[in-house]
Amino acid sequence: MRANYRTVKGYGESEYVIQRSRFITFVMRVETEEEALDFINNIKKMHHTATHNCSAYMIGEHDDIQKANDDGEPSGTAGVPILEVLKKQKLKDTAIVVTRYYGGIKLGGGGLIRAYGRAASDGIAAAGTVECRLHFLMKVTVDYTWLGKVENEVRQSPYILDAINYMEDVDILLYVPIEDEDEFLEWMNEMTNGQAKISSVSTKFLEFNV
Repeated sequence: MRANYRTVKGYGESEYVIQRSRFITFVMRVETEEEALDFINNIKKMHHTATHNCSAYMIGEHDDIQKANDDGEPSGTAGVPILEVLKKQKLKDTAIVVTRYYGGIKLGGGGLIRAYGRAASDGIAAAGTVECRLHFLMKVTVDYTWLGKVENEVRQSPYILDAINYMEDVDILLYVPIEDEDEFLEWMNEMTNGQAKISSVSTKFLEFNV
């Protein structure tokens, strides 16, 4: 079962100018290498007149896929600094392209590394980041005599209420972090004197801004 992880919210874009060179950053959440390559190729088509379209991506629960491309810049001065930013921020399932329009002034190896690193960081900031935390969707079934108390307690709790279904009995659906399952079961059983029927319906990652 995949652990909690950090990634970008979605698409982000930023621009940074140094010594007349424009560094335009494009960031996207991707779940497969194919999605990452499609994203990179689309940016390259959009900016086919650019001097360089350098890129990096990191995909998989254990960062199984890590790729960096200097696209003509001196080896190790573009793609690797972008990838290092992803590693430092511990972002999974993320692809970044930094498009450079050369301004006529050379930056040198160290200058390029700093420029591409900053451009990647700026792009991530523009996209925003989230932590994806795995939750159980729990179903709590009680008779109507317990509804008021349970609903009130749930709404004041840290657990996330999803829905209340009014049937012969009442089904209350809520999200519980997987690491809190035992604590939740104890809390709910104590609240209802063991009268609630509790089951796990499914699991889902919920996103929280970080």
